[in-house]
Amino acid sequence: MKKFILTSLLIGASLYVMAQVNIIPKPVYLKTDLQNKGFTISSQTRIVIANDSLKNAAIFFNNYLEKYLQIKLTITAVKPASNYISLAINTKASEFDHAYLLGSSTNNVSITGTSKAGVFYGIQTLIQLLPTVKASALNIPAVTITDYPRFDYRGMHLDVSRHFFDVAAVKQYIDYLALRKMNYFHWHLTDDHGWRIEIKKYPKLTEIGAWRNGSIVGLWPGKGNEQIKYQVLPNEVKITPANAVIKTDGVRHGGFYTQDEIKEVIKYAADRYITIIPEIEMPAHSMAALAAYPEFGTDPKSGYKVAETWGMMNKYNNVFQPSEKTFGFLEDVLTEVMALFPSKYIHIGGDEASKIWWKQSAETQRIMKEKGIKDEIALQSYFIHRIEKFVNSKDKIIIGWDEILDGGLAPNAVVMSWRGEKGGIAAAKVSQKVIMSPEEKLYLNHKQFMKDDSLAANKFLSLETVYNYEPVPVELNAEQAKYIWGAQGNLWSEYIANPAKVEYMLFPRMDALSEIQWSQKEQKNFPDFLNRLKTQFKRYDLMGITYSKRYLTP
Repeated sequence: MKKFILTSLLIGASLYVMAQVNIIPKPVYLKTDLQNKGFTISSQTRIVIANDSLKNAAIFFNNYLEKYLQIKLTITAVKPASNYISLAINTKASEFDHAYLLGSSTNNVSITGTSKAGVFYGIQTLIQLLPTVKASALNIPAVTITDYPRFDYRGMHLDVSRHFFDVAAVKQYIDYLALRKMNYFHWHLTDDHGWRIEIKKYPKLTEIGAWRNGSIVGLWPGKGNEQIKYQVLPNEVKITPANAVIKTDGVRHGGFYTQDEIKEVIKYAADRYITIIPEIEMPAHSMAALAAYPEFGTDPKSGYKVAETWGMMNKYNNVFQPSEKTFGFLEDVLTEVMALFPSKYIHIGGDEASKIWWKQSAETQRIMKEKGIKDEIALQSYFIHRIEKFVNSKDKIIIGWDEILDGGLAPNAVVMSWRGEKGGIAAAKVSQKVIMSPEEKLYLNHKQFMKDDSLAANKFLSLETVYNYEPVPVELNAEQAKYIWGAQGNLWSEYIANPAKVEYMLFPRMDALSEIQWSQKEQKNFPDFLNRLKTQFKRYDLMGITYSKRYLTP
């Protein structure tokens, strides 16, 4: 009878511990100790760091405790006999980059990383061992964890052109990435709908290009525009009726980041071991820039204005004229951008450039003839290659959407494969770095239910589809697969106008994305993920994160 009771208690303890240990993304190795009651954090607990290089990790943890659980700890270099959380670096603790070892027992919690970033990732796991309700003492189960990332590039994107988000909202976004052990933030700063970064040499980019006079209402083409017909023909764009006027909400929208604000956000991200990759779009998606400086377009007298409608902007003239003065302008812009961002990588777009406007421009045709460029596809390649050469001269590397493959891939470029996997496969086969970000798998602006709770891009992307995506295509052999740098989720903001909607679209699909990026392929298991997600929803509630409650129903 006693044996039965003991067995029952152990089973109960095991179930209790497992209920507490629901970590996303899933660690490489996790073992619970049922004989140990675990560690209890109280206000007397100390965070012990060997030196100031680990202060960022300690502060991040302390901020989480204070903000969500109302406990603040002392950070110290003096280790007490017990009741402490120890952070340390040991480069020999693992053979893997940015790995960490986490152990918790009655006396202490220890996190040892092979790098500062590794320690920081250990802190994110420790956060997920905390209770999801406020209490005077916080109990952490006794565990042993060994963990390291699968991919070197673990990214998330945010479009601030369609809708502008202030510095506070961007910082919160970066914190969400940090909690999921992501290390790259792709900041989409310019597009047809607004130019969001101060460029001191060209003040009109923000004086004019950062503001639009209205936005369409509802899904494209927008309420009241249903009868307007667009035809993109081989040599012209035809709009019927010819005098059609786009109806919008008439609300002025805009904003931009000063260079000081950009620096502030860069530091904030760096403290969380996140590199920001800025995107400056070219040669298309440039209506906001052309509204400010029409002389760099193919039709300077056409009356460019910041776009008020969504959709493919090849319906409107949004391409730069490939002239010397245009390249001078772009080089000036990129010079200021590269001086701001420490990132080795600069995203230059390169997508959805309609060739019609170059065909119609006598000046473009003259330039092509002068330079021996045979057609507009080759012109796109010439444009990207020329920009790449300039960026490389500044010891930086370009990233571009997979259209940069058109006409011949720039020799040092990184390809971000969004039109499926074809572009990424082609690049990997010629030994160039690839970031997988296929629209049908990783665009989190797509609706998450067939009948969603709110307006979203009219494509369906379920949580399960995101989770089951595998970034390394089966078409690649082992050597080629090494060029898959990682994966990235994208969040385009046509139908996302406030931070709460950002959260609603991100969660829980970004949790699924994090497991794609971090966890080992053989560990992935969707039913197990859903089970761990139950605890994550409680953490969302604690943090005040907006998400669809439909996930809570069976």
